[in-house]
Amino acid sequence: MVLLWIIFPISLSLVSFIGTWTVYGLAFSNKHVCSLSDWGGDNFCRGNQSTGCCYAPTISSSGTFAPENSLFTATINAGSFLFLLFCVFHHAHIMEKHACHSMLSKFALVFGLVAAMGAFIAGNCNPGHLSLLHYLGAAISFTCICFYTVLLTALTGRCVLTGYEKVLYPLRIISTVFQAIVTICYTVLFAQDDYFYVHLSAIFEWMLSVNLELFELTYAAEFYFFSSFMLSNLLSAREEEKPLMMTMS
Repeated sequence: MVLLWIIFPISLSLVSFIGTWTVYGLAFSNKHVCSLSDWGGDNFCRGNQSTGCCYAPTISSSGTFAPENSLFTATINAGSFLFLLFCVFHHAHIMEKHACHSMLSKFALVFGLVAAMGAFIAGNCNPGHLSLLHYLGAAISFTCICFYTVLLTALTGRCVLTGYEKVLYPLRIISTVFQAIVTICYTVLFAQDDYFYVHLSAIFEWMLSVNLELFELTYAAEFYFFSSFMLSNLLSAREEEKPLMMTMS
């Protein structure tokens, strides 16, 4: 049973990693996006040009056109759902072992759930047709993920869940700082018109994706000590709160 829970964060990372890079591979093979190694931009789509050219190799543009857009939507939906479960499971673990930090864990849970919803919106709103909703969802997701990683790293420093925190804590600090800095750089460069900066923002976006997947992968250590009864206890606690809330009202 322990091994089954370890598989969960590994599955979350692999679904996101394999899915997004497969989408990029399909988009590149169909000449819908430029190569990540192409810094020249000679064939880059400019203005209203949309044929005989390629788009910057962002994760979003890789999933804009058929047939890869279907896989893109499926990958983001699966990833956002698994991430949502990840947030709930981690919160249940904190509540079971270190309820004194419940408020910090609840804040993290809110940011995680909003990030998952933002990713779901981005994945189901094709940037070629619903660009405003797509980029709004992506912006919400990237921003909330930054706050989520900060809060989870803070919880790693305060809560002993595995006994390996002396190793995990500095690793997650590095990952969190990297996530925040690269998110800022990505946001600034994404709004530029010059191809070099647009291409650089695409590189940063892929770096953000891989960094988050590695961050999630480190939680295999926590999930080794996770148990389904922690979820049962979390749900039981919620049920016990309801009569109390009704009495107070």
